[in-house]
Amino acid sequence: MSVNKVILVGRLGADPESRATPSGLQVSNLRIATNHVAYDRDGGKNESTEWHRVVFFGRQAEVAEQYLRKGSQVYVEGRLRTNKYTDRDGIERYATEVVGERLQMLGGRDDTQSSGGDAGWGGGSSRGRDDSFGSSGGFEDNSRPMPGSGGAPRSQGSSYGGGQQQSAPKKNIDSFDDLDDDLPF
Repeated sequence: MSVNKVILVGRLGADPESRATPSGLQVSNLRIATNHVAYDRDGGKNESTEWHRVVFFGRQAEVAEQYLRKGSQVYVEGRLRTNKYTDRDGIERYATEVVGERLQMLGGRDDTQSSGGDAGWGGGSSRGRDDSFGSSGGFEDNSRPMPGSGGAPRSQGSSYGGGQQQSAPKKNIDSFDDLDDDLPF
């Protein structure tokens, strides 16, 4: 068994770059920045930014082009793909990108840094507002069946919390007496 799964939460560094293939399939390329914070032994804060290339196809690409702008915060699920190509000097190069399978818009109406950032956003209060481009709270590629589903396509249920949620059972913290005091950290 193997797993090729990527989950990113970050912001777009530029507007999506979109095009159509000769067959008419829409393709959108996104550049997403994620941040990492680490502390050294002296307590100093070291921040770094990692840039990710993400490509969406079909309806997801259309949605990205229509609603996303530089500065938009997004949640992306996908898989890694490495492409091999030859550059202008005849040298073989490799480029790794994320092939997006799920796209979720995060943040609110004024979350983007560019003008026109409210195009397509729902109205109303922040609690009742659906800040997504679909009623499910996100956009998934439902054309492929889920593993173990017997070939049935994925349902488009909400992962954003738009549906009814069940509360987690409350646990008594004092009942956790199985903690190991010899932890290595």
